[in-house]
Formats: sequence, C-alpha cells, structure tokens
Amino acid sequence: MNDRRTLLHGWGRTSPTAAHVVRPRTPEQVAEALAGAGERGALPRGLGRSYGDAAQDAGGVVLDCTGLTGPVRLDVERGEVTAPAGTSMDRLIAHLLERGLFVPVTPGTRHVTLGGAVAADVHGKNHPADGSLGAHVRALTLVTSDGSARRLRPEGDGSDLFWATVGGMGLTGVITEVTLAVIPVESAYMRVDTDRTADLEATLDLMARTDHRYSVAWLDLFARGGDLGRGVVTRAHHARTGDLPHALRRHPLRYGSTSLPLPPLTPPVGVVNTWTVGVFNALHHGRAPRRRRGQARSVTAYFHPLDALRGWNRMYGRLGVVQYQFVVPFGEEDTLAGIAADLSTARAPSFLAVLKRMGGSTPGPLSFPRPGWSLAVDLPADVPGLGAMLHGFDERVAEAGGRLYLAKDSRARAETVHAMYPELPAWRRVRDRADPDGVLISDMARRLRLL
Repeated sequence: MNDRRTLLHGWGRTSPTAAHVVRPRTPEQVAEALAGAGERGALPRGLGRSYGDAAQDAGGVVLDCTGLTGPVRLDVERGEVTAPAGTSMDRLIAHLLERGLFVPVTPGTRHVTLGGAVAADVHGKNHPADGSLGAHVRALTLVTSDGSARRLRPEGDGSDLFWATVGGMGLTGVITEVTLAVIPVESAYMRVDTDRTADLEATLDLMARTDHRYSVAWLDLFARGGDLGRGVVTRAHHARTGDLPHALRRHPLRYGSTSLPLPPLTPPVGVVNTWTVGVFNALHHGRAPRRRRGQARSVTAYFHPLDALRGWNRMYGRLGVVQYQFVVPFGEEDTLAGIAADLSTARAPSFLAVLKRMGGSTPGPLSFPRPGWSLAVDLPADVPGLGAMLHGFDERVAEAGGRLYLAKDSRARAETVHAMYPELPAWRRVRDRADPDGVLISDMARRLRLL
C-alpha cells in the first residue's frame, strides 16, 4: 500500500484537511492499515461524494477504499448480488442491467462506492415504496479496528452492529463486501410522467397522490409570492420493452453512462449567483411540459442527471457549495413552506432544490430517512449570512421532529444534531463495543461529538 499525505475535501469543497491516505486492495491490507493508525485514528473513504467532512480525518489515516474491487457474484435464484465494497454504483448498475436486473435503490449520483452507499444508508426517488438501501442489504462484511472480519446480517447475532454500520458513516469499521437484493427489469429505461406545478401547495398535493414507484420534484425557490415552490414533478416506473419506441427495442438493456468534463480549473468566483439562477429557474420551469405521459428516459437521465456534467461542483468557485438537506414529518408542511419562503426572501441562489416524499425508516440509529418531506438545496458557500440562516433552519427542523442528513452536512452544531438523533447514545454503545480503542474517527465525528 502506498502512503501519501493528501489534502481531502468533500463534494462541497468547503473545509479541506490533510491526512495520510492509503489504498488497501484486500481485507488483510485494511486490517494492517487500521492496526497502524496513530493518535488521530483512521477512517474509510469511497469516492468522496459526501458534501462535508464525513470522509476526512485531519492528521490521521484515511483508507481509500476504491481499491477494494474484484468480481461481482450474482445469485439469480436468491435475487442477490455480492460485490466488493469499492465497487462503484455505476459499475454495479452496468453489470446488473446486462442481465436484466437493477439495484433496489440508487442515490442521485452513480459515482459512489457500494460501501459508502451503505455507510450513508442512501435513499432514492422510490423511498415511500422501497425504503433506503439498508433495507435491501442481506449481509455485509465489516473489518473492525482489531483486524477481525465479521459477516453481519440484519437479523440474528451481530444485527445490532449491522444496523449501527448502516448509516453509521464509516465509524464502526471498514465495509469490505456487501450482499444486496436486486430487482428484475426489462429495460434500461424509465417510463416517465412529467407535470409542471404552479406553487408549493400544488407540488405537495401531486407528490402525495402519486402511485408511481419513483417520484421527485424540482422546486423553484427563487420564485416569489404566489409562485413560490412552483415545480416540475417527474414520476416513473421501470419501462417494459413494449413501452419503448421502436428504435430502442433492439437493445433495451443498453446502459449509457457518459459525461462531459468541465475545465479542470476552479474559477475564483462561482458562476452560480442570483442572476444565473434567476434565469435558469425561470427557463427550466417555463420550458417544462404542463403534462406529459409515458416518456422513455434512460436510467442515467432519470436517476443521475447531474452526472452528465463531470466536476459540476467546481461551478460554485473556490469557496464551494453547501447542501442543506432535511426531513420533517408529515403534518409539518408549514415548516417546509417557511424555510422555502425564507430562502426566497434571502435571494439565496439555488438551481438545485429537490423535494422527495419519504416513507418508513430502517432500524439504523443514524439513518436519515423518516416518513415525511425531504428538501435538499445546494447553496453557494459565500452567500452572505448563510451560516446564521441555516442554524435558524436547524432549530425549526429540530422543533418539528425532523433531522439533517449527515452525509450532506458540513456546518451543523453538535447539540442540534444530538437532539435530532435521539438514538445516538444507543448507537454509540454498539460502536464502542466494536471499536473500544476509538480508532475509527472523522472530522465530522469530532465536530458533532458523535463519539
């Protein structure tokens, strides 16, 4: 394994820190790296798509787990796939689609490792129907700080550590292999219905009434007055071969995952500002169809639209981007509407504001999803007064019984997060048994006093 001191940051590029990075390729090398961790501990890292400091360990050892790759094993009879934890979602989807299968849950980017997706317990556009990824993990292998490799399942012996690991942000050990349920599909396309909505109330109403397996809404939070929260709602099912245009039926399982690169330099000042967002949002909403049914769109276009532009986070400039994602329970729509109104009043420029309806939760103590409404907003880090505004939002979300998503957070206060995650003490007890010497740690864990 190579050991190099490297400056690391999350996808938001807001708070870089330096660590010694090693790239293990086997579980044995993972155990060796954990045994060699010094006072600042160690932490696994995937493809770096957590927005904040969740995959950083200032002065410590960071295990780049993208080297944990190898053959993907499929058990068709059981409807399961077993893959090394460093396998990217992109590679896994490609492997499965060739065989008429698909992952049960995919987040908004395919550029995450399987281990990282489990550690963040990612959710997708099908959460009310299918839950988060952790609900579909049949087993995982975890290398703990003492070097032992444990095969864990959601039930039976070790299930408490399994659920502490699902959503545990890499703080219980290093996931080296995952067995995941898969679903059959006839094509690599979705059958998409699109509706343009006039305001937030109409958007929420349409989302609440849907019987589609997948649904998501883009919101215009730059609009004012009666237009606030106007949106574009897309709802979908997996397309059958007969749903496709004749031109696509010859190769219905063909998977396209190309992307266009941005110039490698980060501009000193971001191009996401009040003017560009105002123009983009007005055009995007105005050009969306009022009502369109049955459009065939590739799984890449529907699930991972931003992946079409590689390195898009650099558009926010050198100070980076803050994603604010929260969930509030059903019945707390006024909290959601109030936050949307305040973002509009503050003229906080966001071309990416994503609303999802959430379903049931897993037993994971640190898993984010809860029944209710989730809103994710990307904001330039240099918005004046951003920190104070978001801290105010935190308090309102907590009072409403909601929570922030740890995989997206980069600036919350420890006491607020503790109030949002009341099962944190129970998670900590399980984690401490797995790692009594406190080897696994991250910048986020220190900031939020999780350990």
